[in-house]
Amino acid sequence: MRQVNFSLIFIFGLSTVFFTLGNTKPTTVYVLPWMEFTLPLAALLLVAAGIGAVTAWIFASWSGMLNTVERLGKASEFEAQQVRIQELETDLDRYRSTVQTQLGLLPSGSSESASTSSDNPAVDIASKV
Repeated sequence: MRQVNFSLIFIFGLSTVFFTLGNTKPTTVYVLPWMEFTLPLAALLLVAAGIGAVTAWIFASWSGMLNTVERLGKASEFEAQQVRIQELETDLDRYRSTVQTQLGLLPSGSSESASTSSDNPAVDIASKV
């Protein structure tokens, strides 16, 4: 990508030099009705390119500042979400410990009936008849 950028800049610079060498005749530019400038066409091109470069730099700086402000806003939202996640995890741990405590307080059946019901959940109808 750097080679492409370098190539484009080199080609633009070279074409500007050739244009400057080929257009040295004075040209009059009317900025306002009472304001006019007479400069070689190449100088006017360089002035216009300079104004364009400064305008592009100002726009890029403005866009960068807006992106930074937006990123800072998202960072504060992210921090708020992280705090909320931490609160929810704390609540979940508290609820889990409450449920574990309540399960421990439930009366347990005899060990024989618990092992029978968990080992073989099917009911033997022939033995009950």
